[in-house]
Formats: sequence, C-alpha cells, structure tokens
Amino acid sequence: MIRKIIKYPNSKLRLISEPVQKVDKSIRRLIRDMVSSMIKGHGIGLAAPQVGVAKRIIVLSSTLARISIINPEIVERGGDSLLEEGCLSLPKVLKIKRRSNKVKVIGLDIYGKDFSIDAEGLFARVLQHEIDHLDGILIIDKGEKYGIK
Repeated sequence: MIRKIIKYPNSKLRLISEPVQKVDKSIRRLIRDMVSSMIKGHGIGLAAPQVGVAKRIIVLSSTLARISIINPEIVERGGDSLLEEGCLSLPKVLKIKRRSNKVKVIGLDIYGKDFSIDAEGLFARVLQHEIDHLDGILIIDKGEKYGIK
C-alpha cells in the first residue's frame, strides 16, 4: 500500500520516533509500504515519520539495492562535505548541508537481526538525512538556506 508522504509544516514531522521493540509482520508491512511510497515519490530515502509513523525505521534505495534499517544509529563518522539536499516532505526546497562523508550505521534488518553498514558519499548523506527525520530534524533546521526550485 502506498502511504501519503506528509509535508512540512505537519507537526508529525517534528515527533521524536520511538524505537521498534519487536520486528513483526506489521513492521515488515510498514517497511513495504514505505518502499512503495518512496518509489512513487521518486525519492532515494524515506523515514517512517514522513508517512506519519513515529517509529525508528528508514528505507533507502540505491542503484544496487533497497535497504531497510530498524532502530538505526550512527556509530562512526569520517570526513565531511557540502552538498545540496532536497526532501520529499519539503518539495521545492533545496539546502546546502554539511554532512559526514563516511558513516557506519548499526540497527536491525527486517527479521530483527543485527545489521551494520559502512557508507560513503551520497549513500552516507541519505542515511544521515533519514536518521535526522527520526529525531524530528529537517533540512531547514541546519545550515544555510540555498534556494527554492
């Protein structure tokens, strides 16, 4: 099922997401819905709060794979870079953001098993962007306003 991606200034985007206690069928169904919504929205990442669910879940899509991470946590960072970012919840808004160029993220996979991933470049940036959403942080909260399409 495709879920509606909520847009700023909806207050649900500011909620602090709760950790997932049990990975079950309902969580896997939510993840499938999030992936469908991300694809329909032509995004490369989506966090559960963006579909109105205050749970610590993110999904990402790269040219190689689609990845879901439950209760993601950044445990290592390296380097930094400035790049322009957009967001499905803030259509037409672009911001230049400073982010770590490399990150290591731990969490759970869709079966509740420990999971870790090392990422760099755009993939690292998307992970950081989506994890920010889990803490109610939007791209308009940090950095300088760059422009509007």
